[in-house]
Amino acid sequence: MGLLDTILGAFSGKSDDPSGANPVGGALNALLTQNGGLQGLMGKFSQGGLGEIFSSWTGMGDNKPISADQIHSVLGGDQVQALASKLGVDPAQASGFLAEYLPKIVDKLTPSGQVDAAADHSQGLAALLPSLLAKLGGGSHQA
Repeated sequence: MGLLDTILGAFSGKSDDPSGANPVGGALNALLTQNGGLQGLMGKFSQGGLGEIFSSWTGMGDNKPISADQIHSVLGGDQVQALASKLGVDPAQASGFLAEYLPKIVDKLTPSGQVDAAADHSQGLAALLPSLLAKLGGGSHQA
């Protein structure tokens, strides 16, 4: 569970960032912003041939899985490297983190079953992360 421990450590604020900003939330928010929000991210997945997978995350049914390699392919090495740097992990771990968490995050940010271009996803992301990471970390970590 090294990756989860690293991510949970980053989430709980154990970072070198003097601003006290949450590195996980900041990294995920930056990823969304760089890609034009959920709508832009959906377009990027569609262009990469993975639109059906992304659509399953926004829809009302089960989320289709995605591999770390597929994440890396769609987002590109630069974005994965940037996320890895912010989280203090290597790019392969960052891709694995996104493969695990991105479907859940997109699912929670689209409760109506569709992407709302007008929604403030940064606020939704900030509200979502503590419960999601606490649940995945066994509930022993408090944010």
